[in-house]
Amino acid sequence: MQHDGMVSTPVPARPQPQYATHDVTNQPPPLTPYDASEDTALLEGLRREGAGWAEEDVRRLGLRAGSAEAQEWAELANVHEPVLRTHDRYGNRIDEVDFHPAWHHLMRTAVAEGLAGAPWADARPGAHVARTAGGLVWGHTDAGHGCPTSMTYAAVPALRAQPELAEVYEPLLTAREYDPTLRVPTEKPGLLAGMGMTEKQGGSDVRTNTTTAWPTAEPGMYRLRGHKWFTSAPMCDVFLVLAQAPEGLSCFLVPRVLPDGSRNTFRIQRLKDKLGNRSNASSEPEFDGTVAWLVGPDGRGVKTIIEMVNCTRLDCVMMSATLMRKTLVEAGHHVRHRSAFGARLIDQPLMRNVLADLALESEAATTLTLRLAGAADRAVRGDAAETAFRRIATAVGKYWVTKRGPAFTAEALECLGGNGYVEESDMPRHYREAPLLSIWEGSGNVNALDVLRALRREPGTAQALFDELALARGADARLDAAVVRLEGLVATGSEAGARRLVELMALALQASLLVRCAPPAVADAFCATRLGGDWGHAFGTLPDAADLDAILERSLPDGGSSLP
Repeated sequence: MQHDGMVSTPVPARPQPQYATHDVTNQPPPLTPYDASEDTALLEGLRREGAGWAEEDVRRLGLRAGSAEAQEWAELANVHEPVLRTHDRYGNRIDEVDFHPAWHHLMRTAVAEGLAGAPWADARPGAHVARTAGGLVWGHTDAGHGCPTSMTYAAVPALRAQPELAEVYEPLLTAREYDPTLRVPTEKPGLLAGMGMTEKQGGSDVRTNTTTAWPTAEPGMYRLRGHKWFTSAPMCDVFLVLAQAPEGLSCFLVPRVLPDGSRNTFRIQRLKDKLGNRSNASSEPEFDGTVAWLVGPDGRGVKTIIEMVNCTRLDCVMMSATLMRKTLVEAGHHVRHRSAFGARLIDQPLMRNVLADLALESEAATTLTLRLAGAADRAVRGDAAETAFRRIATAVGKYWVTKRGPAFTAEALECLGGNGYVEESDMPRHYREAPLLSIWEGSGNVNALDVLRALRREPGTAQALFDELALARGADARLDAAVVRLEGLVATGSEAGARRLVELMALALQASLLVRCAPPAVADAFCATRLGGDWGHAFGTLPDAADLDAILERSLPDGGSSLP
């Protein structure tokens, strides 16, 4: 090429820009859609505890829980948190909480599926077990909306202490209709119930409550004045509230809207800025001349809410077991599709050990949850032995299963490595959720001391627990030895040693259930590591003799095997 008498050398064409800096490989595909009910221990427990008739519904709900739509509802409900509006544009006090539509989708499904008060209106044996199993699968979505459904469930037996109120409200609390509008309760197709128990000066020590109640001229009607410290969920229709009446601490029913359509005084001072449970609104309401109706005898408020506590504690165990199962499924899915150092993670011996250890813990938690639900179902139908067992075993399960939850979710998160530490994976949401369940309805100390109280004041509870453990006598020497140790601790147990006592109770109870109900590989590994001393302090320390393959084939949806 010539230009102005000079020869120029052609310039090579520049390569086209490459905007993609990398290819995405060695990343797992989305988990959804999946079947949250594909859990052998859950389905076996459902049948064993008398609710096999509900299996079709539980399986259907499991598919819905694992759908892309329901999982998106859970994500949106937590990203778009509830917002408090204390006043309208004109300055009128309204005290309302706005929720994202995803929250209402979750709530509508939960109520329609009978996860709120519906079992109290179902005469079929196993109705309460069916509800618990439904919670174990629907909980794969979002934990926050389980709070108002749980409180609605628990409010019904407490309200029965005042038959004339129960006659009006129980049909609405047990209905399967979700109506989030704020209006006269008796004009709605279904209701939700909340609870206002604790105050800032006492927490679980509700006898120190300073909220006062004074009677009016109308029989059974009172006025309340005071401030509650942790009331969930403030958008409910009615609340059970503890206050100091002339005869002592009493229980009251407080509606948000009065029968004449006017707003009751229920001033929401603020919503709590919580570690987790972000989709759910927890509040500090103020009462000032608030209208309330007495529930149960005046001065017997704690006795009135005891049945309520049994219900909500069961749900704490259920929700913690659900988080375990959900994070185990997430971890199992990841390691089946992710490779490192030349092999899939699921095929690497140490990862299989971690996953199998988590699977043991999850199965033990699920099996105990359903046994407790079975006891609750039989207790409400008049079974005295199951009533005594339920009294002590629910507190034991609440203490131990919720204590194991945070460590479990942390280990499951670690299975995903850095992928588990980013919000997009949902693992951080589950990890933040886990500690709540050991705090809600009494911290670990409260539940451990409650077990001691039951042993001392209700001797039949100890007998009921040992009768249950006796069903597995002779099946495993390590379990037999643990029961002997437990008998000694029960006889000499001190308040300072309450946690040690309750932990051994929980482990012996879980082992007894697995020895009777699970395959030998599961029961043997559990007894060896939880009772026999052949264990380490972290998950993933099962002994070499443990049959990891058998445990994983039972626990993971596709058997925990590597992909072709």
